[in-house]
Amino acid sequence: MDNVTHTFVGLGVGELVQRSLPAEPDAARQGTRHRLLLTACAAASNFPDLDLVLTDLLPAPLGYLLHHRGHTHTLLYALPQALLLLAALWLLWPNARRLLKESRHARLGLGLAIVLGFLLHMSMDFLNSYGIHPLAPFDPRWFYGDLVFIVEPVFWVAFGVPLALAIPRPFLRWLAVAALGIFLAFVTWRGYLDPLSLAGLLAIGGVIAALRITRTQSRRALALSALVCVGFIAVQGGASSLGRARVEAALHAIDPASRVLDVAMTAFPAQPLCWSFVAVEENATQGSYRLRRGSLNLAPGVLGQCPAAFLDPADRATASTGVGLASEWQGNLATLRTLAKTDCHVNAWLRFARMPAVDAEVASDLRFSATPRGNFTTMDIAAASREPCGNVPRWAYPRADLLGLALH
Repeated sequence: MDNVTHTFVGLGVGELVQRSLPAEPDAARQGTRHRLLLTACAAASNFPDLDLVLTDLLPAPLGYLLHHRGHTHTLLYALPQALLLLAALWLLWPNARRLLKESRHARLGLGLAIVLGFLLHMSMDFLNSYGIHPLAPFDPRWFYGDLVFIVEPVFWVAFGVPLALAIPRPFLRWLAVAALGIFLAFVTWRGYLDPLSLAGLLAIGGVIAALRITRTQSRRALALSALVCVGFIAVQGGASSLGRARVEAALHAIDPASRVLDVAMTAFPAQPLCWSFVAVEENATQGSYRLRRGSLNLAPGVLGQCPAAFLDPADRATASTGVGLASEWQGNLATLRTLAKTDCHVNAWLRFARMPAVDAEVASDLRFSATPRGNFTTMDIAAASREPCGNVPRWAYPRADLLGLALH
């Protein structure tokens, strides 16, 4: 997820922890604890992304692909990160240090805020199609949620509304609420959200706002925010599974001789009915594999068209009802396996690539071929060969099924 989303959710959960604990004996201590728990949970919810400082250990794009969402996004390395954050708060915040010495509720709240913050970061990063490997080094496989868009407005609204309404100054409070509403209207106007999604987001925000205003000192609005997010993820999970099954059926109908190995599902924001996908198929008899990109509308009769900004202009060919194909890429298994064995840079790149379009000149992961900044995974193989190999994390190969059993 993006860091704005991590921050909103971290602040919201920190506020929920604060409101769930008995109050401190005086207002000054209560205020210190409030600031401490929100700061700790928001910081912990962003802390693992400090791995971006490690990206220079490998030449581009390998440094970003292999070191971002790397060791700092594992359960094992969450412990030293949590201790480092705790030490920083203890050493740099004298008022918080005094409070923690005296209050067991503050110590409990801080522990919960930090633990929940790190777990939130990893679980939220799991939700999209980029993936994480939380069990490394014991299990170096990548795990992909394929559930939620990387900048998800449901999370912004669910936690942004009660956080905005908690701002003490009325002018800033309503300015924050207005800014959130303007943002939603803008992205709808630009075609990133459809009117149905906008209406749903406004309804969610309205209900949470009403509960927050009528229950000013209660944790109910924040608990509802958390429940909305969990419910949304559950709905997305069901829609993703249904969508994957429809895509697999459509591709099998087109080419029964090929075997669908994987379908990477990317959600549209705040819209469980709309998805984009990249599928990988293998034809072992012909010694080839194929990548197909397309879009999916689970209920075209109800929704009509999915948000235009996320539709591929080339998405015209219809495989079946609701499944549109934009493009395909044909690869040679022998070429892929030879490069994986003989070129250390390609081998390293394949420790990240889930949808590898690889030939003798260029390697690209087609999951990211339609991002606004271009495909950040693309590697010029000849240019990469001029750099030394090294500092390669031992992540499992996402496409070990294409590479064959000889490669470990």
